[in-house]
Amino acid sequence: MQPLTWPDCRNVRDLGGLPATGGELRTGRLIRSDNLDQLAAAGLAAVHAARISRFVDLRSAWECGKYRSPYADDPRLVNVPLWDPGDPDVPEELGLFEQYRVLVDDYAERVAAAIVAIAEAPAGCVVVSCHAGKDRTGVVVALTLDLVGVPGELVAADYEASGASADVMVRLLDHVRTQHGGTSAYLRNSGATTDQLDGLIGRLTG
Repeated sequence: MQPLTWPDCRNVRDLGGLPATGGELRTGRLIRSDNLDQLAAAGLAAVHAARISRFVDLRSAWECGKYRSPYADDPRLVNVPLWDPGDPDVPEELGLFEQYRVLVDDYAERVAAAIVAIAEAPAGCVVVSCHAGKDRTGVVVALTLDLVGVPGELVAADYEASGASADVMVRLLDHVRTQHGGTSAYLRNSGATTDQLDGLIGRLTG
């Protein structure tokens, strides 16, 4: 994992270098980030230098309106809300694992759509972001890494680097395995095709 400096974002890293099945993730293929509305001029220049081909914004419509991305009118931005105001409230007393479990179990089609958006991006680097770059981005990125064969302890370590407990992600990946047959089966049963998933693996490791 390679932390990046995108002023004034605070949680940006390139996932290149992580070991995967048959090799490792290529640098300049997948970046995770917090909300890009914080970017200053130097940050915008850094993003430009990264040659981004797609921004996958996981925020709800109201967040996109209130905290407007500098790429809001850019055709490279794809908004895939994982939560929206019309969705049932998730009880606040639930811990992070339970919140993530609800997201994975009840919003599977949205999660799969976000990962397909990465898979089908034009050639170049994809940025996945939400507000803090920890929860929604954490789930989508963890499943993506698990799909390409990054060892579970390293998937959890990447999640922990955003200021959370690695155990939460270990439990979530175990839940996906035991309840959904693993990440690949989960995504295929949620709307992704085998060709899309194979393309994503090739995109990140080839």
